[in-house]
Amino acid sequence: MNIFITGANRGLGFHLAALSLAQGHRVAAGVRNPAQPGEGLEKLAQQYPGDLLITALDVKDEATVQQAAAAVKEAFGHVDAVVNNAGILLARDQKLEELSLADTEETFQVNLFGPIRVVKHMLPLMTEEGEKAIVNISSEAGSFKNAYGGDYPYAVSKGALNLFSEHVRRYVKDRGIRVYAVHPGWIRTDMGGEKAPGDPTESAQGVLALIDGTNKAEGAGIFIDHRGEAMPG
Repeated sequence: MNIFITGANRGLGFHLAALSLAQGHRVAAGVRNPAQPGEGLEKLAQQYPGDLLITALDVKDEATVQQAAAAVKEAFGHVDAVVNNAGILLARDQKLEELSLADTEETFQVNLFGPIRVVKHMLPLMTEEGEKAIVNISSEAGSFKNAYGGDYPYAVSKGALNLFSEHVRRYVKDRGIRVYAVHPGWIRTDMGGEKAPGDPTESAQGVLALIDGTNKAEGAGIFIDHRGEAMPG
C-alpha cells in the first residue's frame, strides 16, 4: 500500500510510518520542513530507500498540500490510505470566559481545516482497486456524550472532525474507501506526555490494521478507538 501520513516526524505519525515501512508499505511523510525531518525519519529514509518520500507539508497552507499531492503522484502514482495525524493542543488551562479565540482559530486551522485540505487534494489519487482508507486521528475529547467542559479548541475541533469524517464516509461509500475517526488512546507522545499510559507503537499497530483492512471495525461505526471498538458519540 501507499500511505500518506501528516505530522509523520514525531509521535503517532512517526511510529505509524516506521511500522508501515517495516511491513512492506510505501510511505509519504508530510512534514513542515523536509530539510530537517528529524533523526527518526532520516534513519528510515536510509533504511528504506525508495519506499519513503519525505515531502513538505503545512496543513494550514493549501498550496503546500496541493504540492505534496503532486509529489506523491509523481513518486508513487496513487495513494491507498490517508492518515490525518497532524494536530495541536492549545489553551488547555483557559476557562471559557478567558478563552483565546486566536488559539481557537489556530486549532481549527490545523485539526479540522487541515484534514479537509488534505482529503480534498489526496482523494483524486485514491484509485478503486485494493484496500482504501482515510483515517482522521481524533480524540475522546470530541465525544458529545463525554463532553467535560474544557479544552475547548481541541475538543470542539475534534468533534467537528468526527462530523467531517462521517460526511466523507457517505461521499465515498460507493468507491470502496473506508473512513474512520480514530481515538488512538492517551499515548506517550509530545502531546500526551511521558505519564500517558498508552504505547504509541501499539496504537500505530491498531491504526495500520484499520488501514490495511486486517481490522475493518465492522458494525462499530465511524468513531472508534485504535482497536476498532466504538467510541461514545
